[in-house]
Amino acid sequence: MDPQQLAEASAAAMWAGDRASHALAIKVDAIAPGMATLSMAVREDMLNGHAICHGGYIFTLADTAFAYACNSQNHNTVAAGARIEFLAPGRLGDRLSASARQVVQGNRTGVYDVVVSKQDGAQIALFRGNSHRVGGALVEAETGEPLDE
Repeated sequence: MDPQQLAEASAAAMWAGDRASHALAIKVDAIAPGMATLSMAVREDMLNGHAICHGGYIFTLADTAFAYACNSQNHNTVAAGARIEFLAPGRLGDRLSASARQVVQGNRTGVYDVVVSKQDGAQIALFRGNSHRVGGALVEAETGEPLDE
């Protein structure tokens, strides 16, 4: 498999068990080696007491894009830490998009940046995640078949 096919197979393997993303109606819009773009619509049940999208949901979207980007090279990878800067609110009905990209990836640790934007392109949050490869793979590298671990 070439790197793009491996990224797609890795994302599919993750998606199969990603109950949190399914519950929030998060969509995988694009995947490539070291990159991922995911999106979700802001629903009424995601609003806080100020009638804007709760920051936890924005963080979750960014963290999910980070997860797909850092697992896109078929290495089981988890978050070691993350931070977010909120720039502007998300509002009911907005379609938020989180675009993650690899900044650096070492043998075990990496750094990824995620930009969260609204449908008009306005940035609402900046997220930086630190990853840690924990060993193993998501799929068989030659066939793309999910591995049972």
